[in-house]
Amino acid sequence: MARHHLRPLFDRVVIKELEPDRMRRSGLVVPPGASDPPPQHGIVLAVGQGVDWWEAAGVQMPVRPGDHVVFPASAGVWVEVDEERLLVCRVTELLGVLETVDENAPSSTELGDEFADR
Repeated sequence: MARHHLRPLFDRVVIKELEPDRMRRSGLVVPPGASDPPPQHGIVLAVGQGVDWWEAAGVQMPVRPGDHVVFPASAGVWVEVDEERLLVCRVTELLGVLETVDENAPSSTELGDEFADR
């Protein structure tokens, strides 16, 4: 049986949801249940080409395949392709991209302390 690839159009992205982390920092394992929040993290599988005016304005698609993104529960539409649940949404619905931070780099709270006295 042939596999399918969902190619998003215009400013849309296709995201594969990530399973929520059920292990808390305390070591408590939270079982799956009806009270689970909807997934809000995922990996970008495909991106559209953008909209026609973007090129003239010098705007590029801010995400690319492989990016780990955060999105609100209300984002886009969930579709099923080859028994895989995928989110299709506009790139403007994404909240941000999760990036790995160097352990030795100052945290955002440490950087903000210098402005706290003003």
